[in-house]
Amino acid sequence: MPFSPKPRMISSTRPCGLSRSQRIAIAGMDFIPDLSGALFAPELRTLLVADLHLEKGTSLARRGVYIPPYDTRASLLQLQSVLSATKPERLVFLGDSFHDGDARQRIGEEDLAMLRSITSDVETLWITGNHDPSPPEDIGGRVISEVTMGAITLRHQPKALSPSDFEIAGHLHPAAAIHARGHRIRCRCFIASHNRIIMPAFGSYTGALSVTSQAFDGLFDDYNVWMIGTKAIHRFPASQVR
Repeated sequence: MPFSPKPRMISSTRPCGLSRSQRIAIAGMDFIPDLSGALFAPELRTLLVADLHLEKGTSLARRGVYIPPYDTRASLLQLQSVLSATKPERLVFLGDSFHDGDARQRIGEEDLAMLRSITSDVETLWITGNHDPSPPEDIGGRVISEVTMGAITLRHQPKALSPSDFEIAGHLHPAAAIHARGHRIRCRCFIASHNRIIMPAFGSYTGALSVTSQAFDGLFDDYNVWMIGTKAIHRFPASQVR
């Protein structure tokens, strides 16, 4: 998974909140995007979160890139806020929840306690990702490779779909840019068609990849993006994305 070269730190006070006007519909089911990058399925009381990359900060430090090692705390505080607002019965992580196989050993005790508190309060499913093919099993929840939700398959990496298949995935960390009033505006986004949603990365040090890059080739015949602004989520068709 390619990342932008400079990690992006998101404050624990970054806005969150379900969109009041936007819905993303596939397979006859409506999903509500959240400013945090999470996605809520109200019919199933399920919250979806993709690509936390917990402990990416400490992973970068081991390679000589020294940045404040607070990404796990910021991401978990953000997640707690979304859980408090949505009160789901089920929480599904769409893979790459941990940045590498040693991330569990580097999590601080307070952050570990916070994570276990989250998984003890709500049914939790950890979908495996390319960064975490074997997520830790002592943090609560159940580890799976993918799961179906109605007619929709939840997985980490998007796959080729038949006309009758539906999918929600992460992995690609989508972002989109538009030109408005003489300015170029670039934001993380959800990207979706009639049968597929790819979610933005939730993690505090995750990068973002343009939906016009080659990584998205072949995944969408046509699409819309739901760009995450500071106070609202805005929908744009592919024709407006630069």
